[in-house]
Formats: sequence, C-alpha cells, structure tokens
Amino acid sequence: MSVPYTEKPWEFLKDYRGKAFAGEWPTLPEMFKITVSRYPERSCFTIYEPDRISLNYTESLRLIEAVSRWLFSKGIRKGDKVAVTGKNAPEWTVAYLGILFAGAVVVPIDYQLKNEETDLILKASGSRMLFVDEEKYGYYLQNRGSLEEVISLKQGIGTYVYTLNGPDTEIEQSTETDLAAILYTSGTTGNPKGVMLTHKNLVSDCYLAQGTPLIVLHTDVFYAILPIHHSYTMLAVFIEAMSVGAEVLFGKKMVTTQILKDLKEGQVTMLLGVPMLFNKVLAGILRGIKAKGPVVYGLISFLMAYSGFIKKVFKKNPGKKMFKKTILDKASLTSIRICICGGGPLAPSVFKKYNQLGIDFVQGFGLTETSPIIAINPIEQYKVTSVGRTCPQVDMKIDDPDERGIGEVIVKGPMVMLGYYNMPEETAASFTPEGYLKTGDLGYMDSENYLYLTGRAKNLIVTEGGKNVYPEEIENEFQLFEEIEQILVRGYIQDAKTKSEGIEALIYPNPEFKDEKGEKPSPENMSGRIDKIINEVNQRLLPYQKISKTVILDKAMEMTTTKKIKRSNLEN
Repeated sequence: MSVPYTEKPWEFLKDYRGKAFAGEWPTLPEMFKITVSRYPERSCFTIYEPDRISLNYTESLRLIEAVSRWLFSKGIRKGDKVAVTGKNAPEWTVAYLGILFAGAVVVPIDYQLKNEETDLILKASGSRMLFVDEEKYGYYLQNRGSLEEVISLKQGIGTYVYTLNGPDTEIEQSTETDLAAILYTSGTTGNPKGVMLTHKNLVSDCYLAQGTPLIVLHTDVFYAILPIHHSYTMLAVFIEAMSVGAEVLFGKKMVTTQILKDLKEGQVTMLLGVPMLFNKVLAGILRGIKAKGPVVYGLISFLMAYSGFIKKVFKKNPGKKMFKKTILDKASLTSIRICICGGGPLAPSVFKKYNQLGIDFVQGFGLTETSPIIAINPIEQYKVTSVGRTCPQVDMKIDDPDERGIGEVIVKGPMVMLGYYNMPEETAASFTPEGYLKTGDLGYMDSENYLYLTGRAKNLIVTEGGKNVYPEEIENEFQLFEEIEQILVRGYIQDAKTKSEGIEALIYPNPEFKDEKGEKPSPENMSGRIDKIINEVNQRLLPYQKISKTVILDKAMEMTTTKKIKRSNLEN
C-alpha cells in the first residue's frame, strides 16, 4: 500500500499569506524574507577558502537588498533580464537573489561554456547586465557587446558584487505568475533554447517535493558540489535550503578527496549528486572492504544484506550504527542524513548498497522544463528499481504505451514551464493537445504511481527483430566496474541493405585503475579485462540486448557539467 500524501510541509505558509505574500505561493524573494524572519541567525551560505567563511540569513538579506537597490539605480526594472555565470560560491547566490529582489529575471549560465556560447545566450535572452567570475571578467569587460554593466563575483577584481549599493526606493516586485528565470541547457549552440520558469514553478516545486514525503530541516546542511546554474542544484539544494532556513555549503572541486574533506568539516547532512559521484564514493568504500580480505569482505557483505532486509521490511535502520565506525566514519559519511541522486539513471545495485549501509538514499526524477522535480522515492517506502513516486499535484501519464506498458512520460502540474523563450513553435511542439508536457523520457508506471524509466526516446535502438532496446538500461549494468570510467551504448548499422541495427559499447577505461597488485594494467591487459566485463554483462542481458561490438577509446567523451556524456557530439 502506498504512503498517502499526508505530509504538507508548506502548511506553515498560511500564517504568512495575506501578510508576507498575497498569492497561492510566495515569490522567491518573499520566501527568502519569510525564512529570514524565522531563522535570522542561522548560517545561510558557507564556503571554505580554506578557512570557513559564512553568511547568516540576516547578513545575506542585507547584501541581496543592496544589490537590488544598485540594479534599480542603474535602470533595471521589473521583467528585465540579468545574467549570472560563475563557479559555485556565496557571491553567485547573492547575485541571483539580488536580481530577483530587483523584480528582474535571472539568466543563470553554465560557467564552463565557451565565451562564444555564452555570447549566444546573452544575446538570445536579451540580458542587459552580467555578473561573472574572475575567469571571464576580463573578457566581458573588453567585449561587452550590448551589456550595460559587468559585475565581478570575485573580491579584488573590478566592481565586486558585495560592494554594490543604491539609495532606498520603492522597487516594483514580481508576482508568483511572473517569470523568475530563463534556463539554457548545457552546451547550447546555434539557436539557444531557454526554459521559462515562473516564481510559482520554482516555489511550488520546492515545497511539493518535500511532500513525497521528504523531510527537510532548518538544521540541515546542503552540499552544493554540482554546478548551481543547473536546475537540479538550483532547486534541490539552493532553493530547498532557503525554503526552510537550512545552510548551503559550496563545494569547489568534483574531486573525491576534496568532497570527503568538505563533508566532514561542514558536517553535511544532505548530499545531492549525480550517478558518477555516488558510484565513485561507493567504489572507494567497496575497495577498502575488499582489501581487508575475503573473510572480512564476506562478513560485511552478509551484514549489509541483513541491514538492507531489516530496513526494507521493518522500516528500521540498523546500518547507521552497525557500520558507523568501520565504514561511514572513514568515508566521511557519518553526518549524512539523506543522499539524493538525480541528473541521470542510477543502477539499482548502487541504490541498494547505500541503503544497506544505513544511509537513507533516494532517487529523484525531473527535467529543467519541470523546475525540475516531479518524482522522488519516499525514504520509508522506496522501490529499488524506480526513480520515484510522483510528487503531490503532478498529473503524470504514459503516452502510447507498448506491450510492456512503456511509452513517453507526459506531465501536467504547477511546476511545468511556461515554454521556451521567444520560441512559440518549439513550445507548442513540446505539449500534447491536452496540455501535457512531453518529457522525451520513456518509462512505465505501477499502480502506486511509481515511475520506472527505460531511456530517452531519441536514444532508442530498434533491432532487426523489431525489439526496442534502451541504451540506459544496458549502461546501468556497468556502473560498479572500476575498470570503466565512461560507457555509452548505441546502435550501429550491421547490414547496410536491411538497415538492421546492432548494439555497440563505446568505453573509455579508468586511467586511475590499479589491479590486485596495485599496478596499472597494460593496454592489452585492460582490453582483456573489459572483454571479460562485457561477457559477464551480456550473460545477464536478454538476447536482443547483448552488446555485439566494443570500441575502446583513448580519449574521454565530452560531458556536460552534470556529468552526462554529450551523445550528440559523438561521430558515428
């Protein structure tokens, strides 16, 4: 039986409706000011450089309002577009919120894009000003184009965001139905496609995600290691934290040793990441256990299975105490309350092992066009192979399902975007005649509204026998093999006459891998290891899913900032 949607963490808002805000949901500035009134001295934004630097909610509000006054004094008005690009840092969030407090629309841009790609987005969005970090400040100071102002996110370089201020004045504020942000997807080229999200989209999604239920506390510390311009981190870390008065700790490098150091020093309780991050951390844990010998490894494996059984069946969590000193302390995971994985498919085996270790580990699903969260796996009633149960107020359907019940996932709800900026035709094509957003994801649902993904519609492989093969399902089978750094499964033409497709795997070996003797294997040895892995996985796959061609790459495949391989950039 499914857990009912009895949790409504947003109920406290009724005490502020009519006083702090007027609509169904507060705007992002209204939400932030409500939180400041509840937790004025609570740490808000924190970073280690290398010493701890932290702003509490009251200090943050003071800086944010100063930025908004400065923007107003420079002519920024309600609905104007202002962009921000830079690495994760408190300055980034102060700029983001300062833009919104000025009634303007924020355009967050991936800081890893090339300058010419950023230029395209600035032009397409009509951004009047740009907040930028030290790496690109000089370029945009010299190449402003139509930009009226360029503001630095780094102290000591140019006009610094924390020094901005302007005279007190009445600033026209946005309402919940007004546009809050325009988000452009990673690696946008040609004609950039910007997703338009309103204040209601983002705020409703933030609170409704907590109603799955996902308990978020004001005492939590969120870790922002993934790029904050991305909808996943922006909503699930930044906005979720400020909705309850939690703290955001900014990570600087996607390096395992640095991440574990931050987790320990910052006493992080909420760790959100992508499959690559969680795979690497788990691989390190399992490597350490195996190094203790087969007897210890066998014993811990048995205890993990026992812990997982108790957790799943009796809703108790013995693993947290059972593995605290032997595993969790050494992996800097003791303080972690909840791990949430999004941004891509996670192998069920990885999900299962984290829960066995006593860590409440859940998956979520969504896309930029849905703000992004539309499904989360409940902690108390998770399903290992599902990406989650639909959030409250999400109307989800499977369009044109096949014999397995698999079809395109389509959704309605308050978190669904307005459309694509200045692209009416693309917007119309993204919705069904009934107003459901076409996600482009393929999957099926069970009777309790849990969603199971099989892949992306555009990646589908159709075999000679007419069978549908979903590459992501096969890629998931490889997530715990340390020899493999990257894998991409795709179709290839087996027979030019019949156009029949076979299945090939592009594999980039892990350059840091060491064998049982602690040595790096030769290319020939590594190739043999990968062949064995392919054979092992093929044994588990259905006949029409088996990999028939393997290509070992000598260079890593290009990835987005959320560590997804850019399939469109690969040559056939």
